[in-house]
Amino acid sequence: MALDSNELAGQAARSMLEKGAMDVRIFDLKKITSIADYFVIGSADSVPQLKAVVDQVADDLKEMDTLAWHTEGTQSWRWVLLDYVDVVVHVFQEETRVFYGLERLWGDAPVTRVYIDPETGDIRQETISDIMSVVVTTE
Repeated sequence: MALDSNELAGQAARSMLEKGAMDVRIFDLKKITSIADYFVIGSADSVPQLKAVVDQVADDLKEMDTLAWHTEGTQSWRWVLLDYVDVVVHVFQEETRVFYGLERLWGDAPVTRVYIDPETGDIRQETISDIMSVVVTTE
């Protein structure tokens, strides 16, 4: 089953959440750049969790006959990039995500927050229009 870029981005976000990724966002880049249609960005607390998130995304998409064209970052496990051509998945250790600030670089893009509703356990999405609510901060 061939996924279009919107379906691929949504599935990647859901897969990230299955392994506990935090602050999962989908950036719609179609009107901003030809680099990709979407960036999917999420964070992990530790190297084992980052590996689990990356494996979950890759495995789930492989089951849907979609393989990454290119993968980077598996040497250091601080920022892993899975390139599906029209969708690029970024999984960060939290401090690395803050350091590189992709949210600031692509702040003009429409952003969708993907999260698990704490009351129902359902996966929810909400569009974020204020860039200040997108920027990741450290506590």
